[in-house]
Amino acid sequence: MLKKQTIIGSILCLIASMSWGAMFPVAHVALQQIDPFYFSFIRYFVVAIILSVMLWMKEGRAAFRLEGRGKALLFFGTMAFTVYNMGVFLGQQLMGEAGTIAASIMEVMMPMISIMVLWLTTRKAPNKFTLVSVVIALAGALLVITNGKLDFFLMAGQHLFPLLLVFTGVMGWVIYSMGGTRFKDWSILRYSTLTCLLGSAVSLIVVSAASISGALPVPTLHTIFSIKYEMAFMILLPGLAALLCWNQGIKLLSPLNGILFINFVPITTFVIMAFQGYQVSMYEFYGTLLIIFALLRNNLHQRKAQRNIRIDVPKTVPTATTVKEERMKAASS
Repeated sequence: MLKKQTIIGSILCLIASMSWGAMFPVAHVALQQIDPFYFSFIRYFVVAIILSVMLWMKEGRAAFRLEGRGKALLFFGTMAFTVYNMGVFLGQQLMGEAGTIAASIMEVMMPMISIMVLWLTTRKAPNKFTLVSVVIALAGALLVITNGKLDFFLMAGQHLFPLLLVFTGVMGWVIYSMGGTRFKDWSILRYSTLTCLLGSAVSLIVVSAASISGALPVPTLHTIFSIKYEMAFMILLPGLAALLCWNQGIKLLSPLNGILFINFVPITTFVIMAFQGYQVSMYEFYGTLLIIFALLRNNLHQRKAQRNIRIDVPKTVPTATTVKEERMKAASS
């Protein structure tokens, strides 16, 4: 049973990671036709409808009740389905082809960003080993983003804003992922559906306000149909399937094991971009390897720490058998 659970969890996490890796090259094509705001809104609006139908059929009308958690659901939904999508795709569009790789790299940086978020929120610094892993990952990200060119820093103003948008978007998804721990008594489908619905409602307000003010043109049906294949892919795989597969895979494998599959995100991105004709530089290649190495390094350290805890428990916590034996020895003496 355990082996079957591991296989299923691995397949689910692999599907999610490869879907996210393919998401950025596909989005790069679509964003040449449509702005990232409507692109993000339309994508998850359709996902929200599909999830709602699934939740209604599986858990019924009662599953749509907020149970006094509306503010938390609204916040986490906004972080994931408004801040993440609009921030990442706008940053990617502004950076052009380089933004495709930058967005993918930021995705694989999520575990390290999570460590920094926990540091800021709990005021508890991570251990030195973890901090070194974070520094290695940041060095790798810097190699990829700059592509080994020092003039990147001379043009920092040009690149800084798009990178901040991508980083802010990724931070939104990290916060959303952490928020899921507050809803352990809910099914994955219910949490995903309600946050997606509320996040899509916020996205609707954003695009409506921007269009009414004249800052954002409403895409025509011709524009939407011109990216129908890209949009269908974004809705069904990175949107719907990846969301549910990842959450369920993490549940089956545990976050410590499941997070390793995030390494397939940049690998998939590079493979697809290579087929599209993009020449991956050695700086991008080795920078990605550094990030993967940092993630594996920190993961192995966490595993060792957990093993040591399990080994120490029997030594410090007496079992019923050992207590009985000690009492018998005391009685005989």
